[in-house]
Amino acid sequence: MTQPNLAVVSAAGPALASVESLRERLPDFAKDIRLNLGSVLGADGAPDLTEAQIFGIALASACATRCEGVIAAIAGEAQGKIDEATVQAAHAAATIMAMHNVYYRSTHLAGDEEIRKMPARLRMNVIGQPGIAKADFEMMCLAVSAINGCGMCMESHTHEVTKAGLSKAAVQSAVRIAAVVNAAAQALQIPSAA
Repeated sequence: MTQPNLAVVSAAGPALASVESLRERLPDFAKDIRLNLGSVLGADGAPDLTEAQIFGIALASACATRCEGVIAAIAGEAQGKIDEATVQAAHAAATIMAMHNVYYRSTHLAGDEEIRKMPARLRMNVIGQPGIAKADFEMMCLAVSAINGCGMCMESHTHEVTKAGLSKAAVQSAVRIAAVVNAAAQALQIPSAA
């Protein structure tokens, strides 16, 4: 397997090149997050997901947090666990959902049926051709949508992954990964935590 290009330029530097180093950097008030990171990124803590799915979802989630230290740690840990296509798909999921989640959350919250029925007229080709298994990409999009708080997108991606045969436990695992990765980013960004 070709090693993916997971290089991340980070102010945090190489000190956060693994999940363990990220866990060590989390402040005491985030002890639960430290413990949860240790569990959700393993097979026992992410039922019904493969290792590649776990780290693809984790990388997409890390990118969605915009926290360089978390992105670097997850990317470093993902080395050898995911291929370049999965890395690119994780980046694409975080990026396309940054657009989707704002658009669809806004049309939903506007509460105007006429606006909701208007075509989005936004390019979304990567959703149809993500370069990896469609269900795996949908799981990444679900996790990012959870971080971004778009209920419409979460519902749509949950429907797609269960239609593709993934279990409800896999859906829960993806959201748990997103929740913990997001909390780690939050902990690192609190000024007193620096």
